[in-house]
Amino acid sequence: MGKQCAFIGLGVMGYPMAGHLQNAGHSVSVFNRTTAKAEKWSKEFSGNYGKTPAEAVKNADFVMVCVGNDEDVRSVFYGDDGLLSKLKPGAVVIDHTTASAELARELELAVKEKEGSFLDAPVSGGQAGAENGVLTAMVGGSDKTFAAADELFQCYAKTRQLMGPVGSGQLAKMVNQICIAGVLQGLSEGLQLARKVGLDPDKLIAAISKGAAGSWQMENRYKTMWDNHYEHGFAVDWMRKDLKIALAEADRQGVSLPATALIDQFYADVQKMGGNRWDTSSLLARLEK
Repeated sequence: MGKQCAFIGLGVMGYPMAGHLQNAGHSVSVFNRTTAKAEKWSKEFSGNYGKTPAEAVKNADFVMVCVGNDEDVRSVFYGDDGLLSKLKPGAVVIDHTTASAELARELELAVKEKEGSFLDAPVSGGQAGAENGVLTAMVGGSDKTFAAADELFQCYAKTRQLMGPVGSGQLAKMVNQICIAGVLQGLSEGLQLARKVGLDPDKLIAAISKGAAGSWQMENRYKTMWDNHYEHGFAVDWMRKDLKIALAEADRQGVSLPATALIDQFYADVQKMGGNRWDTSSLLARLEK
């Protein structure tokens, strides 16, 4: 039987995620800061929308949030029009935003005060993963709440992994982003050398992608990198936001992340080139500048 759901935030990830929920037979009410986008979603998916987060969640048993950063999350949770003001007792709130673990723990307490349950569940897989319903969700929370929400996760996340208590999902996402940044810098340097020495990129990737050097980034981004095409994918601005969170957490834990800190500065160079919205694979553009 379909669930009463609300989805807050209709960006490149949230828009299709909310659509998958509606298409699966759930009743979804959405909110977006730009009302025109909520109206467009409502017409496309035959769903409802609220003019405030509070209006969108008033009947929801499950509330999903997918916005930009910690401040954006707080802006839709708190205040007279925030989702907490109209949250139903017993509702499950799931934050898909990539944010800090500290915020996740703060929100858990705030939701508990409203007699609800909370999961932090940042996702990986990018816009294509969201559109195709094959994201990976890294989840923090209780076993009971995770089990209650899994039917909904299945609508847009092919892989769901409970990592531990609230905050653990965000910590796992930090590791995810650190690993991606390192892979992309290595791939960029490798492709730069390949171009300089005259290797055929297709033959090269066919030779090395199935061995120890292989990665998702290699198979899915080498062509666009080689062609200097970056107007797609996960934006540099977003990656820098995520790496800032990871570096701050590492600092709190007394952990050194020298390569990550260096690559973050490389992304700052890409921003100076005008690549704020370029895909994160644009590290190659910096090398070939």
